[in-house]
Amino acid sequence: ERVPESLFCLCLKYVARNLDTLCTEMPNGYTLHDGLALPSEICEPFIETYQNNGGEIFDHFAHLFKDVTKTNLRSVHISNSSITDNGLEYLLCHDLYELTLTNCQNLTHKTYMNIFKHASNLRSLTIGPNVQITPYNKLSNSSLSLDDLPSRIYKKAPNLRHFVLRAIAESPFSTDNIFLGVMLDKLVQLRVLDLSYCLGVGSLRYLCKLTNLHTLILFDVPHLQNNDAILNICSLQTLVVLDISQTETFPEQGIYKDENKILALIVKCLPNLMSLDISGTNLAGKGTAEHSMCESLSGRKSDIPGLEYRVDNPLEFLGLYHTQHNACRRHDIPAKIISGDANEEQIFNAAASCMDKPKLLQNILNDLYHLLRYDQCTQIDQALDIVLEALTRYVKEKLIQISGSATLFYIVKNKDRPLLLNDITVKRRIITTLLTGMDYHNYDETMMRNGCLTLCQLRIPQDVVN
Repeated sequence: ERVPESLFCLCLKYVARNLDTLCTEMPNGYTLHDGLALPSEICEPFIETYQNNGGEIFDHFAHLFKDVTKTNLRSVHISNSSITDNGLEYLLCHDLYELTLTNCQNLTHKTYMNIFKHASNLRSLTIGPNVQITPYNKLSNSSLSLDDLPSRIYKKAPNLRHFVLRAIAESPFSTDNIFLGVMLDKLVQLRVLDLSYCLGVGSLRYLCKLTNLHTLILFDVPHLQNNDAILNICSLQTLVVLDISQTETFPEQGIYKDENKILALIVKCLPNLMSLDISGTNLAGKGTAEHSMCESLSGRKSDIPGLEYRVDNPLEFLGLYHTQHNACRRHDIPAKIISGDANEEQIFNAAASCMDKPKLLQNILNDLYHLLRYDQCTQIDQALDIVLEALTRYVKEKLIQISGSATLFYIVKNKDRPLLLNDITVKRRIITTLLTGMDYHNYDETMMRNGCLTLCQLRIPQDVVN
């Protein structure tokens, strides 16, 4: 149920747009007014609101949180920022529990060292795209040797459970990425590891020490069918969630030899597996009748040969979006929730599972567009939430903005439009999201046309003024 914004949220927005109500700008950066102190319950949503309203976390702003006796931070998410190592250290001094960095191109390997100097409480660390802070990036451009790595990497993160490391380049040292092995060597408490987009991960044998690993995400990681990577994945018997999905950028990367046997090996060796994403691969097989690899006690069948072992214990989730041979359209699939493009429910499931995968999300928005254009979408409010979330999260991705704004046109034009637009919060979010995308991509004719056509479906100027 949609509810109006709380007074707290409205106050945060006002302060985010009028920083002088909270602080004074000094030569070194912003400083809280005398007599003010902010708990984490205010600091964290304030930073989030500031960024959501167009503010950038740069060094002067980060200085606001330098005094740990007057401010308190546990969780920090920074994206699209020009912050430097010195600015981020103001935030790291709070001994954070959670840190997420995305598109922060001014940070260097010094930040990586600083993170682990202040990592006694750290539970979750996300190093996203365009954040070149690992010692590997320094190694790639310096005279340091691989022997220098262990002494250079601080491993004081005894509580780290969730580690996301995106888009590491291929190792120059060997075909088996020793660098990743050194990085992960002491992080034995890890439960979630995401190496999406990383190149040259090698055989993944260094994962065998992670005996508590619950979730492994290897989205768009190439060469998993080589170097015994699948065999080493199969040794991680604690795994509950596994994602080895691929995009169509490199179609050959999702092609496995003996695909039915490989999928059968995965589900047989990982008895606790409940979520598996094989989107963009051929692991679902051709769907043709083959000799059964096992007998079901219940007599149930699977139209995905490699999943015969799970017909009596179906997966909670199975990702089949853009798998070869239209696997998502088959009848007997041993999974409770399926992502694909066969129907509305599968497309919604795909959107939910791929919100962190912009390459796939663009295709999903196109599927949603066709559903709406031909009046085949029955859950307009859910479609709206998906589109607005995608457009808000990926403002800089032109193709997502074009697909999403075109889809938004048919949502606003839909016969159920009055029910949606009676909510002023929904109208404001639609208009703000559209104008933000149009402002960023004002040179693109298609984006401008989509935005104007959608805005013309609203009552001008009443809806815009409100």
